[in-house]
Amino acid sequence: MMNVKICGIQTGEDAQTAVRLGADALGFVFADSKRRITPADVRAITENVPKECLKVGVFVNEHPLMVNEIAGFCGLDAIQLHGDEYTADYEIIGLPIIRSIPVIAGENVFLQKYGKADYYLLDTGGGKARGGMGIAFDWRQVRGIGLGDDKVILAGGLNAANVGDAMQIVHPYMVDVSSGVETGGAKNPALMKAFIDAVKREEMV
Repeated sequence: MMNVKICGIQTGEDAQTAVRLGADALGFVFADSKRRITPADVRAITENVPKECLKVGVFVNEHPLMVNEIAGFCGLDAIQLHGDEYTADYEIIGLPIIRSIPVIAGENVFLQKYGKADYYLLDTGGGKARGGMGIAFDWRQVRGIGLGDDKVILAGGLNAANVGDAMQIVHPYMVDVSSGVETGGAKNPALMKAFIDAVKREEMV
């Protein structure tokens, strides 16, 4: 069964809508971003999110002790590292680690640079932004990189129109969407539903 993560959640309403529509995970961005959210706001949201829905904190070059503090305060289930962090430094937190790996056109995908992780999130690289650019990469570039389907989370420019093709090529454990379910920078319930429905349709093929 394909898992779906809706990232960049900023309101309780968005979280509840995503859960109701069938999202398996919610992402909360603590790094400098237009989707940034405070720990206090995340805590207020996660208190009303079912336990079976994974709550993921997204960080960029944050100190491990600060990540640990935020994770405990917010009730996070996993942490996602989007900077230059070395994964082993964050193992003290005791939560599953999602390591973002930038995929740059024409370049090899280097996993060794960041260390071992529980999951690897493959996202479009090459720009100044640390993910969240809403641009898809060539999915054929990451076929056969030897991670195992149960470790790959696919991100980068996914939407209802292309997620089916992406699933066919990459066979990830989870698909991650943010801008692909937004209108004017805000989460759009209709687009969230369309995305999750598209994932379900592809699973039935």
